[in-house]
Amino acid sequence: MFATGMGIGLVFSAVGEPLFFYMSPPPNTVDGSTAEAMGTSMGTTLFHWTLYPWAMYAIVGLGVAYGSFRLGRSQLFSSMFTPLFGERAVNGAGGKVINILAILATLFGSACSLGLGAIQIGGGIESAGIMSDVSSPILVIIIAILTAAFVASAVSGVAKGIQWLSNINMVLAIIIALIVFIGGPTLFILNVIPSSLGSFIQDLPQMASRTAANGQDVNTWLSSWTVFYWAWWVSWSPFVGLFIARISRGRTVRQFVLGVLIVPSVVSTIWFAIFGGGAIGIQERAERGEGTVKALAKIVDGEPDINMDTILFDLLGALPLPNAIAIILMVVTVILIAIFFVPGADSASIVMGTLSANGREEPGKGLVLFWGVATGAVAAVMLLAGGSDPAEALEGLKNITIVAALPFVIVMLLLCVAVWKDLSRDPLIIQGQLANHVLEQSVATAVNEYDGSVFGLETSELPAEDIENDSDDDTGTSQS
Repeated sequence: MFATGMGIGLVFSAVGEPLFFYMSPPPNTVDGSTAEAMGTSMGTTLFHWTLYPWAMYAIVGLGVAYGSFRLGRSQLFSSMFTPLFGERAVNGAGGKVINILAILATLFGSACSLGLGAIQIGGGIESAGIMSDVSSPILVIIIAILTAAFVASAVSGVAKGIQWLSNINMVLAIIIALIVFIGGPTLFILNVIPSSLGSFIQDLPQMASRTAANGQDVNTWLSSWTVFYWAWWVSWSPFVGLFIARISRGRTVRQFVLGVLIVPSVVSTIWFAIFGGGAIGIQERAERGEGTVKALAKIVDGEPDINMDTILFDLLGALPLPNAIAIILMVVTVILIAIFFVPGADSASIVMGTLSANGREEPGKGLVLFWGVATGAVAAVMLLAGGSDPAEALEGLKNITIVAALPFVIVMLLLCVAVWKDLSRDPLIIQGQLANHVLEQSVATAVNEYDGSVFGLETSELPAEDIENDSDDDTGTSQS
């Protein structure tokens, strides 16, 4: 679940985003490269990467899981809108439109992640000295290799492909995180964790209410960061939500919501504290002129000069490790990036196959293969359309993702209403409401009968003849 929900984004942004916000905090907040900037940096990063994306996934996952496993509906995305529009509408043209929008959002969201993964793998190849310059044709070859890997995983089945790769993936991630934690500013990282949580809670109202009305600088910043992330999470929500639903059968709603919201958010907090906090700690020491520590980035023309493709490898190179071990660590990190992408794209191909196969839980391998190849092709086109420069290509990926996810925002808003209506009609909810009503009426009757005196309530079984005599009134409605 964790590898599928966050995917390549965790590795791509773990170092660059917190460090960028430390050196250049969001507009109208604090000064850069200060103690206050560290808190604002980590709080803003957690705002982008913890509760908010997983809340979007939880809405879709809960709607699919409840509708499929409790109400017997198909796993089509449109089936969740039955309480709003009725079965005839969701099985007709309207339902097809919703499923098409879900497929398009998934396709472009997955392609964006594939493009980001290729760009960072290219940066790792350059940092390790394998190639001096990774051009666009090389990036397209990397995309083709990644596409072949996740398609092979997808056609092997969820249990075999995704679980096997995810387990390898998480082991490698833990090893690299431990190396950075021990080799980096360990005490600083430990202090970052509670500080980050405090800043997130303190700044949450400001971060959640930040809009373009706060000025042009804020508008530009939002489009580059928060709006892009929200569009990315929206585009990922169909396939991540459906995937989470598939692996959550048998859970209660409470277990599902807590598991989806809390556990990944805690892991993400620790992950960003290690990599982002480690980078900020090294940068802070360099700015104070401590020892021989070199700065990871510098300010150029008022903006941090940070290469997002290579900053993770710059952090690994700054650790007190022998050069040969540092290069091996970079190569392992490139492998981690490649594997980190595969489970997400794997499940995306299966989900797009499910949606295009009329909700069939196990779509044909031909459909899965088609959507996997389509994802790779779209990623290559998006990358080339952005330009030959990696920074321009990254900006192109962001813009295309925002445009592709925009129509699906309306679908997500309607989905919130549909899930609420479904849950409000659940027999357990109705039973609880009826029990509360009966108890209130019993207490009110007892208060009137005993005129405020102390009384107690007890239950007893009604005689069968009383139930039969009182079962119907004049209108034929049940009274028992």
